[in-house]
Amino acid sequence: MDRMTFSLPIDPQANRLLERSPLALLLGMTLDQQIPMEKAFSSPYVLTQRLGHEPDARELAGYDPDALVAVFAEPPALHRFPKAMAARTQEVCRLLVDRYDGDAARLWADVADGRELLRRITELPGFGRQKAQILVALLGKRYGVTPAGWREAAGGYGDADAYRSVADVADADSLRRVREYKQRMKAEAKAAKG
Repeated sequence: MDRMTFSLPIDPQANRLLERSPLALLLGMTLDQQIPMEKAFSSPYVLTQRLGHEPDARELAGYDPDALVAVFAEPPALHRFPKAMAARTQEVCRLLVDRYDGDAARLWADVADGRELLRRITELPGFGRQKAQILVALLGKRYGVTPAGWREAAGGYGDADAYRSVADVADADSLRRVREYKQRMKAEAKAAKG
C-alpha cells in the first residue's frame, strides 16, 4: 500500500502509531470533534501509554465503561468530553468487533468502490456524512486506500489540492492552509447567520 507522510505537529511516536495502526487512526478520527485536530490525533498514543500497550478493538469494546471513562478523564483528559467520547470509542469498537472481526482495516479493506467505503464509514457511531467524507479523503490521500470513485465519495475533501481537513496535512505549511480554510468557513457561517 502506498502511504504518504502523516505528519501532524504532535509527538513523532503518535504520528508513527497513526501510520501503523488502523485502530489508532480510526480512534483519532472518532475523537476529532470540538477539540483541535492535534489533540484528537495524539490521544490514541496517550491512551496507549496509559494502558501500557496498544489496545485492540476487542479490548476497548469490552472494557469496563467506568474504568474507560477514568482513563479518558485522567489529566490531561483525552477529550474535553471524556465520558461521552469514552462511550463513543466503545461504540465504534463494538461495531468493529461485530462486523469486522475487531479489525479496523477491514472497514476499508475490500470495498467495491468509494460509495461503499463512504456507506461503511457513515455506519460508524458518530460519523455523519462530513466526518465520513473526511475519513475517506484521509484514507485515500495518506494511506493509499483508493477504490474507484473514492474522490467523488469524499466530496470536496477528496480534491487533490483542497487543504480542507486533516486529510491534507503533511507538513507545517499544509496545516496552516487547512487552518485558514477552517477559519474562513467559520467566518462565512457566522456571517450567514447574521
